[in-house]
Amino acid sequence: MHSRARSPEAKLRRTEDLLDAARALAAVRGGVRHVTLAAVTEAAGLHPSAVRRYFDSKEELLLELAERGWHQWRDSLTAHLAGAQGLAPAESAAAVATTLAAQPLFCDLLTHVPLSLEGEVGIERARRYKTSSFTAYDGIVEALTVSSGTLTTAQAQDLVAAALGLTAHLWQVSHPTPTLAELYAQNPRWGHVALDFEPRLTRLLQAVAVGAAVMDGE
Repeated sequence: MHSRARSPEAKLRRTEDLLDAARALAAVRGGVRHVTLAAVTEAAGLHPSAVRRYFDSKEELLLELAERGWHQWRDSLTAHLAGAQGLAPAESAAAVATTLAAQPLFCDLLTHVPLSLEGEVGIERARRYKTSSFTAYDGIVEALTVSSGTLTTAQAQDLVAAALGLTAHLWQVSHPTPTLAELYAQNPRWGHVALDFEPRLTRLLQAVAVGAAVMDGE
C-alpha cells in the first residue's frame, strides 16, 4: 500500500495514480460503466478509505477524465489541422471523426457526462467542468473555421454538436456487451447498426457538414 500523501506533490501523484487506474480498468473491462471506485482504489494501491481525499465519488473522478479528454481532443484536432487551409466541409468532418476515434475513453465518457456525471457532482465541480470544456470547445471551433475554406462559425458549431451526439450513441452501439454481441451474431439484421465506429461517424459527419453548406447556400 502507498503511504498517505503528505505533500502537494504526493497528493498530485496519488490523484494521477487513481486516474491512470480508472483509464486502465475502463480499457480492460469494456467501458467506464464497469468501473467501480473500489476497483480503482485497489488498482492504484490505496486503502479504500483514502480515495475520499482525492475524489468525492466515482462520478467526480470520471468527470475529471472527461474534462481532460476535451483538452486532449482540442490539442489533437489542432495539431491534425495545423497548416491546413481551404479544407472542404467533408475534409473538416473527417478530421473531427479521426481525432475523436483516436480517443476511445473520451468517446465512451461522452455518453455518461450528460447522463450522470456532471449532474452527480457538486455545483462548483460542475461549474469547473463546464468552464474548462467550453474553453476547449471554443478552440475546436476556431481550429475548424481557420482551416476551412467555407465553414462558418455556426456551421463548425453544428458539426461539433453533431459529433458529440453521434459519438455518444455510436460508440456504445459499436462496442456491445457480450450479451448483445452474441445476439447480433445470431441475428445479423439487428447487428447491422453495430458497424465500425469511425467509418460510420465519418460518413454521418460529412453529411452534416456538406448538408449545412448546401442549406446555407454555399
